[in-house]
Amino acid sequence: MTRRAIVSADDFGLSVEVNEAIEQAHKEGILSTASLMVAGDAAADAVKRAKRMPTLKVGLHAVAIEGLSILRDPDITDTIGWFGRDQLALGIGYFFSPAQRRALRREIKAQYRAFAKTGLPLDHANAHKHMHLHPTVGRFLIEAGLDHGVPAIRTPMEPSAPFGETEKFPDRALRYWTQVLRLQIRRAKLKTNDSCFGLRWSGKMTPERVAKLIPSLPNGISEVYFHPATAQNAEMAYYMPGYDQKGELAALLSHDVRKAFDESGIQLIGWNDI
Repeated sequence: MTRRAIVSADDFGLSVEVNEAIEQAHKEGILSTASLMVAGDAAADAVKRAKRMPTLKVGLHAVAIEGLSILRDPDITDTIGWFGRDQLALGIGYFFSPAQRRALRREIKAQYRAFAKTGLPLDHANAHKHMHLHPTVGRFLIEAGLDHGVPAIRTPMEPSAPFGETEKFPDRALRYWTQVLRLQIRRAKLKTNDSCFGLRWSGKMTPERVAKLIPSLPNGISEVYFHPATAQNAEMAYYMPGYDQKGELAALLSHDVRKAFDESGIQLIGWNDI
């Protein structure tokens, strides 16, 4: 098998600082793909930038945790329409509560409709904090995506071997839930990736780390995703403490990272090339 990679960025639309970094990383670096938070504070700014960059592929970064909603349904958000941070509590509610499931389905449909209104072609879909690993979130993301012609869904399966590590319990748990998601994707006849990198080092995908990782990428299609920003605003510092977003931007602009892809014979592609 050949080795191919999709280089992507999450949180497009979260802030102007994120949008600035994504634009720079696409124009001057190796970034080909971004995932849009349609209810983000800077979503309108992100859409304007994307329309100036027709070669940047944009998909939906669906939010069902730690972010603003479109519908602000009180069954799943607080008084200002904000999803909570407690992944376990949200997961239990999304699975067991009929009211929360109905609200979640409506919300994900609304986020796809908001994306459609931007006029941008829908390149792919995934979920903030990989919440689509939850079988209910994954099902609704796929179901609504099919109505909007989504071609691909991210599978956030990060193998341990490229890091020189043996598989531990968290890796086995992740593998189980990604198998559930892959089954949902396969049944819907959508595209997905084989491996995904950016989970272990989330917020710390620095040039040195990424350049060393690339030669060890496995066969098949890897998505290598980042959280770049030109600076951290107060909200980002609160929700993403310890993230080195400027370092992640530097990785996307790095000559050494680009060279590592070239020398490893790894072809950079987009979701439409799968």
